[in-house]
Amino acid sequence: MSGWLTEAVPRGRVAAFRTLVYLFVAADLVVFTPWVRTRVAVPGELYQPLLIGRLLPLPPPTPALVGVIFWALLLLALLAATGRAPRLLGFAVFALYLEWMIIAMSYGKVDHDRFGLLVALAALPTAGRARHGDPTRTEAGGWALRVTQIAVICTYFLAAWAKLRFGGLDWATGSVLAKAIIRRGTELADLIAQVPHLLIVAQFGILAFELLSPVVFVLPERWRLAAVGFFYSFHLVTIATITISFAPHLVAMTSFLPLERVRPVVWARRLLGRRPDAPGRNHDDATPAAPLTGPEPVVGPATP
Repeated sequence: MSGWLTEAVPRGRVAAFRTLVYLFVAADLVVFTPWVRTRVAVPGELYQPLLIGRLLPLPPPTPALVGVIFWALLLLALLAATGRAPRLLGFAVFALYLEWMIIAMSYGKVDHDRFGLLVALAALPTAGRARHGDPTRTEAGGWALRVTQIAVICTYFLAAWAKLRFGGLDWATGSVLAKAIIRRGTELADLIAQVPHLLIVAQFGILAFELLSPVVFVLPERWRLAAVGFFYSFHLVTIATITISFAPHLVAMTSFLPLERVRPVVWARRLLGRRPDAPGRNHDDATPAAPLTGPEPVVGPATP
């Protein structure tokens, strides 16, 4: 079991995952959850801290506190994305983002799509230094990715467990998706809803998919990647039909992918090296142009 938990992975994969996660944290502050800064304007009695907020205990949010967390987290997340000081910056980002989430989720609604991302933020600082493109393998990095994968799959499995615990089979046979389509459905969802019994079949399919999601860990690598591709397609359909985004969860799920193969800096350099006007390059195949050794080509009608 310990060998599976710490299965070594290339350091380049850890570096790519780290950069992606920290860049998402920065984007999350300004794109997905900027509304957290406005929560302090509502009446104070509406703030009901989560259990972790009561156990620590954390101070109630104020405009000054939330503003400091926002700017400090934005700056530190961008710095952490560079891979420098992975432990110091990593733990600082985790602590600040955890507080950001506690404030966000202490007003009556808790989103479960943040679980995998929070686990990734907690585990990444323990992976140590990692450089993009480095093929050497690391068990510490493997552990950080593995616990993130476990959190991702727990998000699915425990969601199914909650459905069965509170709704039973009535969740699958009821009108859950129909209500979601009425509230926030798209034109595509309206077309799907017209097919008889399709929504009921879809609800059974969602339950089966979530309950069987742990099987991904016992699949061969090729089939595991195919299963993860199915997970992403499921969320693509969810966004296209009922406009529910699981962006933090989707970022955490990249822990399953061979991210070391994605090297945008190298690709950009190669692309720039293949520009038609690059010196010493042939316009057709981006190989060095051969020097002219023969006579100049004839222009116009040839003469004997």
